[in-house]
Amino acid sequence: MEALFATTTGILAASGLYLALRGRTFPVVVGLTLLSYAVNLFLFSTGGLTTDGAAVISDSAGEYADPLPQALVLTAIVIGFAMTAFSVILAMRVRGDVGSDHVNGNRIDEPREDKS
Repeated sequence: MEALFATTTGILAASGLYLALRGRTFPVVVGLTLLSYAVNLFLFSTGGLTTDGAAVISDSAGEYADPLPQALVLTAIVIGFAMTAFSVILAMRVRGDVGSDHVNGNRIDEPREDKS
């Protein structure tokens, strides 16, 4: 289970990094979202992977899950949604103002020298 978890986290991080380095805004937004999912999985794995472990510590529970990484992941999910919403709105605003979805602001239909 740990190997599958680590592989999934690595694939999400690699895909997110690849998409974040693209030249258009939509792949950048999707890449940032995938990177945030990879970070959430990494934070979740820091508490140790347990199956059938109790989330709340009690005397009768033999094995329990660490609640601190779960709280961190919950906070990171909320922050990730806010960051994604802000990125989408920023990309839409840039598309409306500049007329292109390139991250450097170049238009496809006209060369940079004619833009004055």
